[in-house]
Amino acid sequence: MCGRYSIYASMDHYLRQLSLDLVVINGYDHEPINRYNVAPSTRVEVIRQIGDELTVDRVKWGWSPLWAKGKRADPINARAETVVTGKFFKGLWPGGRALAPANGWFEWITDPTEPKRKQPYYIKGADGAPLYFAALAEVHQSLEPDERDGFVIITAPADQGLIDIHDRKPLVLTPQTALEWLAPTTSPERAAAIVETGCRQTEDFRWYPVSKAVGNVRNQGAELIRPIR
Repeated sequence: MCGRYSIYASMDHYLRQLSLDLVVINGYDHEPINRYNVAPSTRVEVIRQIGDELTVDRVKWGWSPLWAKGKRADPINARAETVVTGKFFKGLWPGGRALAPANGWFEWITDPTEPKRKQPYYIKGADGAPLYFAALAEVHQSLEPDERDGFVIITAPADQGLIDIHDRKPLVLTPQTALEWLAPTTSPERAAAIVETGCRQTEDFRWYPVSKAVGNVRNQGAELIRPIR
């Protein structure tokens, strides 16, 4: 996963698609989010469950444990193969499970005849419905952002046609599995099984080339996700 995605509907839209009966305990903006080009280190909405209630927080995309801060840029992704057992994300697993709602994500393909040229592609759900990326987050609720706060998106190996776009993809969950992922009652063993086998299959997605304007983080318009051919 190359580190850009879109989330442009209102948060009500993503919550409604989950068919949630849970109460959201904090306020959130009901207007469209209109983020067509979410970049690393920017703050964006994530969904978490605390007890029987939900919270929606704007959190920085990228996270490091305190002992690793300043040694390199905060990672934005966590590999499914190592996130459960690795040392780096131990502070987030399993209690930091969260969802990063999205409409799609971007990948860049290198031109085989001109290695310096790359064509961006947009990948979204074949049915146009929202996507739910499995994430891990650290959030401290306060008036000001906490330097410890952040989240990472779990990535899995790409399969079938998607391997031609990129060798990794976000761990995209169905709404039903997304609810299970959020629930505090889900055991660590079951959560680990979701990481291993819970990603939606290639046939659930469609992809097409888009404008290279997405390469500039200042560009945010809907034209970034329109096919160019």
